Amino acid sequence: MAQIFEFIFNPKNKENIIFDSFCFEPTNIYEKRMGSLYLVGVLKNSLPQNNRFLIILAEKIKQEYYKAVSITPETSLKNSLKAANDYLEKQAKKGDVSWLGNLSFATISLKNYELNYTKVGELKILLIRGEQIIDIDQKVNFDELEPYPLKVFGNIVSGKLAENDVLLILTKQAYDFFLKENILNEISQKSINKIKSILNSKSQELSKISGLCLAVSLTKEKFSQEKETLIEKKSLKIFSLKQVFLPLIKKIKIPKLTLPRINLPKPRLVKTNLTNKTKLKKKKPILGKINLSGKLNFNKPSENFKKNIALILILIFFFLLGSYIFEKKEQTELANYQNEINEIQEKINQADNYFSLINDPQAKKDANLLYLEAWNSISSLTKISVKLPLKIEKQVSELKTSTLEKLEQLNKLTRIPEPELVFEFKTREFIPRRFVFFNNGFYFFTPLSNNVFRITENQAEQRFDTELIETNQKINLAIPLTDSILFFSKPNEIRVFKENQPIETINLEKPSISFDYISFNSYYSHLYFLDSVNNLILKYPFKSNSTWQMPETWLASEVKIAVNFKSMTIDGSVWLLTERNSVQKYFNGRLTETINLEIFPEAKNFSRIFTSLNHQYVYLLEPAEKRIVIINKQGEIINQFQSDKFDNLLDFSVSSDEKTIYLLNGMKLFKIKTI
Repeated sequence: MAQIFEFIFNPKNKENIIFDSFCFEPTNIYEKRMGSLYLVGVLKNSLPQNNRFLIILAEKIKQEYYKAVSITPETSLKNSLKAANDYLEKQAKKGDVSWLGNLSFATISLKNYELNYTKVGELKILLIRGEQIIDIDQKVNFDELEPYPLKVFGNIVSGKLAENDVLLILTKQAYDFFLKENILNEISQKSINKIKSILNSKSQELSKISGLCLAVSLTKEKFSQEKETLIEKKSLKIFSLKQVFLPLIKKIKIPKLTLPRINLPKPRLVKTNLTNKTKLKKKKPILGKINLSGKLNFNKPSENFKKNIALILILIFFFLLGSYIFEKKEQTELANYQNEINEIQEKINQADNYFSLINDPQAKKDANLLYLEAWNSISSLTKISVKLPLKIEKQVSELKTSTLEKLEQLNKLTRIPEPELVFEFKTREFIPRRFVFFNNGFYFFTPLSNNVFRITENQAEQRFDTELIETNQKINLAIPLTDSILFFSKPNEIRVFKENQPIETINLEKPSISFDYISFNSYYSHLYFLDSVNNLILKYPFKSNSTWQMPETWLASEVKIAVNFKSMTIDGSVWLLTERNSVQKYFNGRLTETINLEIFPEAKNFSRIFTSLNHQYVYLLEPAEKRIVIINKQGEIINQFQSDKFDNLLDFSVSSDEKTIYLLNGMKLFKIKTI
């Protein structure tokens, strides 16, 4: 038997990350041969269409796992992972590759004490045995991970567990928190049953993280399962008039109204002898006794009848009272809606006054802020439109149309129904994740392949030439220089690519602290890396002949970072995109400016930022809103391009003259003209 503890920490803290756990227990004697199945998944940088991605993937694995019960759990798990790989490959063929590099998933099967498991990504699987904490996911070998044909899930590890062993599956942020707060040691020294009280004692610290913990405890106790979402607000209960009066109505007995009973004599049949025939003759029945006044006699009403009449009157009173209250409530709500409409209209009128002075930068900014406030209020009313009276609903619709028009004009929003397609990949050919533009060629790469895919336009023959370039290592990041491209492979390898020359491999010196580089730039041959572990920028000063010195912390020591960074770009100053969708500008290691974009549509999750010494604008990519935003270096909106075709934006590149933007969307490369 097993005890299951599932804890979800602040699932809404980061809207672009979804995570969930799935516990499948046998439902019949046949499934019992396969044991239990436990799954944990995380999807970073998720798009709106991927909300059910983890659920569907878990269901595919479960269906295949319990499909054949005459084989071993290990073989069944292999079959289920193959089904998962097939599903992911089909998604890639459809052009949905947004999960590549963003998916973490752990699959564990457990029958009695026999364990089979595998994982991909950043999840951590730990075994607690007594007071020992064993990191067992290091046994999973990722050498066979190949995308062509796509193979995400690879080797399976098998083992034997013992009674009172505990398996912990943790997302990265939850694991880091457990380590920092010494929670793992507390669990091992006390008991897994104390995990709830241990976590409750750290509720204030837990409010700052977002993640998941699944614990499976092997015990002879009766199976139990606890699933809790920590640090989450409770919803309000809706008042119902029906629920108030229904118990009272049920207690009232409504009497049956009947006529007074009259006893009538039975009709008599009289037989008479007639010639040749026998007839039955009915006598007229006596209808009853009538008194001299001509009225029927009734009994006096009983006491119960009087009580029931009183209850009916009380019921009618309450119904009338309820109708009155409901009518008053409707009138109050209508007045509140109308007041809200009037406030919105007043705000729009103020914005219109500023809008008439659109050439004044401050007036333009004030108009935009007022329109945004009005739009948010209109959006709140739109969400409850089914409850709005027709008159109010019409007013809301008119305000929405007029405000949208002004916001799109102020925020330079250009909608592109059909962006120009430059190139489309075939799944078996290559699955791109990122790219750089260099010497009139596009160089696509992915952390799942040792190859770089190059396409160059052959204008004479009006076609594209393609080529696979072997790099002997999976590529994570890349930057184009004047005469070469630097390809970076985690944790610390640089490959220098020059036309018609062998690729040169250089090992950078590792910093003395743990690190994970997520963004890469160069300025005057110095290399700059954004480290997600320490939320720092590390600089590698250039030495000579493609060699660099030991890394040093670039930010000044007095700078205290209050937010996490997602992307970095350099033009002499360093521009950092934060998790709050603001842009911070640093010079000489010190913060000089923070740009908070008051933009429409409202920023949800910018993923990449780009500028350079030769570019006058800053570019921001936002897959969630299917757009790329262009601002000047003072933070003013220059333009933004949005298209329904941009449903899986991964990366972008800007031409040196800033007239063309290339966008990698799934398996397609689009281009848009800015002028």
